[in-house]
Amino acid sequence: MRWSKSFLPTLRDDPSDAEAVSHKLLLRAGFMRQLMAGVYTLLPMGYRVAQKITEIVRHEMNELGGQEFKLPTLHPREIWDKSGRWDVMGQEMFRFEDRRGSDVGLGMTAEEIFAHLASELRSYKQMPQIWYQIHTKYRDEARPKSGLLRVREFTMKDSYSLDIEEEGLDYAFDQHFKAYRKIFKRIGFEPVAVEASSGAMGGSQSVEFMLRSDAGEDWIAACEACGYAANVEKATSAIPAVNDAGPDALEKFATPGVRTIADLETFEGGAPGFKQIKTLVYMIDTKPVLLLLRGDDSLSEQKLIDTVEAEEMRPATPEEVKAALGALPGSLGAVGVSEHFIIADESLRGHTKMTTGANEDDFHLRGVSVERDIDVKAWLDLREVKDGEACVQCGKALSVYKTIEVGHIFKLGTKYSEAMGANVLDQNGKARPIIMGSYGIGIERSLAAVVETCNDENGIVWPVNVAPFEVVITVVKPKNVECMEVGERIYDALIGFGIDVLLDDRDERPGVKFKDADLIGFPYRLTVGPKGIADGKVELRTRRDGETDDLDIDRAAETIMETVLAERR
Repeated sequence: MRWSKSFLPTLRDDPSDAEAVSHKLLLRAGFMRQLMAGVYTLLPMGYRVAQKITEIVRHEMNELGGQEFKLPTLHPREIWDKSGRWDVMGQEMFRFEDRRGSDVGLGMTAEEIFAHLASELRSYKQMPQIWYQIHTKYRDEARPKSGLLRVREFTMKDSYSLDIEEEGLDYAFDQHFKAYRKIFKRIGFEPVAVEASSGAMGGSQSVEFMLRSDAGEDWIAACEACGYAANVEKATSAIPAVNDAGPDALEKFATPGVRTIADLETFEGGAPGFKQIKTLVYMIDTKPVLLLLRGDDSLSEQKLIDTVEAEEMRPATPEEVKAALGALPGSLGAVGVSEHFIIADESLRGHTKMTTGANEDDFHLRGVSVERDIDVKAWLDLREVKDGEACVQCGKALSVYKTIEVGHIFKLGTKYSEAMGANVLDQNGKARPIIMGSYGIGIERSLAAVVETCNDENGIVWPVNVAPFEVVITVVKPKNVECMEVGERIYDALIGFGIDVLLDDRDERPGVKFKDADLIGFPYRLTVGPKGIADGKVELRTRRDGETDDLDIDRAAETIMETVLAERR
């Protein structure tokens, strides 16, 4: 392809509304354009990268024995109602009525549809199966942001394993885990695999693949010493030793104007955060439930959702709090409360001489012994792990940092097969629900993640495997007949060798061409100029490290071919 005939609209400056590095660079380098909030057009360069990522994903799925499908994007409400997720997905699902008045949704994921298709399987002899698609998905994100990292329309590879035994699911899960490692390495980055919440997907286990980035919105806790890693929605840390400092006798005292943990820390006669009991009130299936944490800890709502079975769960309103405990937030406590269910975080077990609200506005209690004074009905892990806390496995310090989720794999079990009636006969002729796994990778999100990882002050630095073109041939003086002849000869030879090459034949200043090539991020730039030709040489520059080599014109194409092939994976 010739640059002069290509649509490659580069921009000089960063767009004012872009914050993430990938968002800025993909716009500036002419890979995409925004159509509306959370919806982007991939321009030719962007689409070439997306296709290369897609082919890497497709190759690894086929290596697992996967069979590729193309499912509809329009889904009838009835099939989502069977699993109960039509209502669970809420406003994130695009919904509308067709001309017949039937409810229709745009597919966010495809567990229901694949489970519906799996109902055509009849016997254990047809197991195992791996089915997948690479297709457009839709989610009505409340806050689309960061370019391709949080969008409303995207391409996703979702695959599904179908087995009759739990051991088969375990094997498929492990095989997908390994395949994902290969995929991400070939794409150009190596994420951390972390324990994660299964959320609305359900199932017994899930693992997220997380790439460290300030542009991410997920937080993980990781231990460099032993390799432990988990999403903060799932992570645990070693519980610190009980601190027994403080008064032992239960005493009520006035705290006028104290409304927060921080207020009580600075109040004369108050207590530090770790010696306070934080009391939260949640409405769980319409009943008020008290949640107790240490004052310096924060509730992980996802942990609560994952461990407490409920159809409805939300924080209580101030009016509901007042009705339940007789005081407003800021003066709440669980001492003497018997009419409401109380759940305490494990970090409070054994703690004495604590301070908490007295359930009377502007009053608190000190000298509280959690197990003596509070009727705890359940002890759960509810708290968010913090940076620097001790690893639960080895005791070394945990690091908590922001990440981008680039992949997620789930053990679904029989949730969807039971809902859809997807049963097969086992060896004894008994009908059993198919055991499913679900495995997802976002194509455009992976593209953006590469850019988040592979960039410098001059632009993108594409790995060879996913670069829009592996080589750009920059003809310094395209009006010079000899320069163009040499450039075109090497260009034709590289095409013959199967190398993706772009010929920059634009009538632009060399500096402009060089800046554009660096911004776009081609792995190799071959410069053809009159001075070099006079010596029988052309210059090959590596984008990654800026190193240059003078190549003999007659051997240039072969040398570049060997270099590129050595980097392909």
